[in-house]
Amino acid sequence: MMEATRGIVHVEKANIGTVSLITQPLPPLPQGSVRLKVESFAVTANNVTYAVIGDMFGYWNFFPAGIEGQGVVPMWGHGVVEASHHPDIAVGERVYGYLPMGTHLDVIPGNVSAGQFTDTTDYRQPMSVFYNQYSRLNADPEHDPAREAQRMIFGPLFKTGFLIEAMMRRESWFGARQVVMTSASSKTSMALASVAKAKSPDVKRVGLTSAGNVGFVEQTGLYDQVIAYGDVATLAAVPSVSADFAGNAGVLRSIHETLGDALKYSCTVGVTHIGARSGSADPLPGPAPILFFAPDHATATIKELSPRGFGEAVAASWVAFVGQTDGVVHVAQRDGLSAAVEAFIATVKGEADPAVGYVVRP
Repeated sequence: MMEATRGIVHVEKANIGTVSLITQPLPPLPQGSVRLKVESFAVTANNVTYAVIGDMFGYWNFFPAGIEGQGVVPMWGHGVVEASHHPDIAVGERVYGYLPMGTHLDVIPGNVSAGQFTDTTDYRQPMSVFYNQYSRLNADPEHDPAREAQRMIFGPLFKTGFLIEAMMRRESWFGARQVVMTSASSKTSMALASVAKAKSPDVKRVGLTSAGNVGFVEQTGLYDQVIAYGDVATLAAVPSVSADFAGNAGVLRSIHETLGDALKYSCTVGVTHIGARSGSADPLPGPAPILFFAPDHATATIKELSPRGFGEAVAASWVAFVGQTDGVVHVAQRDGLSAAVEAFIATVKGEADPAVGYVVRP
């Protein structure tokens, strides 16, 4: 009888562009545990951000590699219960949530309800419960069988954009008349632009992007103005806030220097420009950039709206966003973990096409 194995992708923490595909034996499944077979996941710039700040925010701790200096990148996707030693979860059930870049994951379900459960595995408990919850698709109000790919590609990123807009609006946009977004071709920036367009139409939406992506960003129709990075100096010096998704120190400094005192608030969210994170040690003009950590703001927004109100608000904005991106971002499905490796490396290098959303079936 052949030994059951799983595939897993290991990433060098100090050089995330160096990856290896590992095959490991599957251990016996403990009592109370459930084994998920990974069906599919999306590969986006969000996953690169998890890797870049993995040590800072504990993202490497969700799925420990067990080898010094290496980590497993978390992905958002779908899984099916392959084996179960839990009385309330049956083989064949499908779930959506946080998964490794691999073929299998063992979880210990707790707080089980009709719609979800939480993985109570000990090493995951120090991290936000936001990442440890799994939606049970049979009773998941957000599940749309026709939109599974879109949920993997955009879902977590969309909620981050939704939460940024909610925070800004709670603060009356800090008195700003425009929001400047870097990496405007990124899915999180597009999500923020979409929600702001609907909920804060008086705030001008300015997207910054590479010269080669200007056409794509304009095509989305989500921004009032699109500016190439080389033209940041043309930004109108009106009261502004900025949301930095690029992690490019030079671009962020250009925004701060161009806007000066007109910049009322600056937050950093993602890291899409891997090689440009470091910059001058001199302090930036204007407000110090504040890191936006979505789980913390989710708690505040849910408290403001109530859990049901939050879910309804997200759902309404999500439906609008999916409609806006139909025909703009196309889904490309790939098979095998080697395809995940290729997509991840291309994203690390900044070579991934913003008009394509990559879904991998490992």
